[in-house]
Amino acid sequence: MAQRFRFELELVKRGITRIAGVDEAGRGPLAGPVLAAAVVFPVEWIWRGLPAPLRKINDCKQLSAAAREIFYTELTSRPEIHFGIAQADARLIDQINILQATHRAMNLALEQLRPPPHHALVDGLRVRTLRFPHTAIVSGDELSYSIAAASILAKVSRDRLMVEFDRQYPGYGFAGHKGYGTPAHLAVLKERGACPIHRQSFAPVRPAQRELPGQATV
Repeated sequence: MAQRFRFELELVKRGITRIAGVDEAGRGPLAGPVLAAAVVFPVEWIWRGLPAPLRKINDCKQLSAAAREIFYTELTSRPEIHFGIAQADARLIDQINILQATHRAMNLALEQLRPPPHHALVDGLRVRTLRFPHTAIVSGDELSYSIAAASILAKVSRDRLMVEFDRQYPGYGFAGHKGYGTPAHLAVLKERGACPIHRQSFAPVRPAQRELPGQATV
């Protein structure tokens, strides 16, 4: 367990005590927003370990949907934990590309933290546009409790949004595939064309857009 706070501990020993784990959910789907979350644990937990209900926190991809929901409730209901959650919608993704939209969501999530963090631990590669000092950690959601917690908040928040979009745009199956390019999603996209939350700049969506009634094919 202590190993999964090793990056945080290195910073704490240097006097950096407000450390935010940052991660995103939804870079790959064909529809819906990309979400980012930032989580700051109390420095006492970094020294002593997480409370018992949080000790099995892991990369969200390694957890069941039910487990993610339980951890989401724990993470968002404890006053000792500070967090921010932000999104960039499909329109913004089309305007500035998915990478830049993801980074913008990360900045927005970090800016929600009060007081602001001293340093961020980011899953993946370094983010040049991040407005906070940070350390990039490849597979960080498996190596840092702070990043793993952020991955859970981002994933659960996005999944809930996609369930709501399923109600707004029935027939696309968003509650099931969450916007990812599954065979079922590609089939209905070809049959019905894109809806307002599809990412028009993503290759599988563009042909569907051209096939919509009333639009010229090219």
